[in-house]
Amino acid sequence: MDIGRLIQTSVAPVFLLSGVAATLTVLTNRLARAVDRARTIETRLATHTGDPHQLHDDLEVLARRARYLNLAISLCVVSAVMVALVVVALFANAFFAAGLALTIALLFVGAMLLLTGAFVAFFIEVRVATAALRIGMPRGGP
Repeated sequence: MDIGRLIQTSVAPVFLLSGVAATLTVLTNRLARAVDRARTIETRLATHTGDPHQLHDDLEVLARRARYLNLAISLCVVSAVMVALVVVALFANAFFAAGLALTIALLFVGAMLLLTGAFVAFFIEVRVATAALRIGMPRGGP
């Protein structure tokens, strides 16, 4: 067992964990902004005297975005756990000659699939947010 080679092998998954952590930061910040916006709209809705239809529509969009963000966060977290298990399995395999090559490969591929799913959910959330974007004009146009 060459510990230097083992550490070199485990560096790639550790870098991947850093990327997943950065992604989680972006996702949680977007979720926090959506939640804050929803709370603001709910406060406005409580005192709104006109037609609340637009405010309800905005809340529905925010709820949909929050669902996609929650999915993306969940997939990222499970992916990160699997990557961490890859590192643990690499060391266990080296120290105990446990024959975990297939397990390591499956964990890594699973982590990549989950991360891909998280990015797809994030992409959909961004598309939902962009589709609902209104700058300076009410929906429906002039």
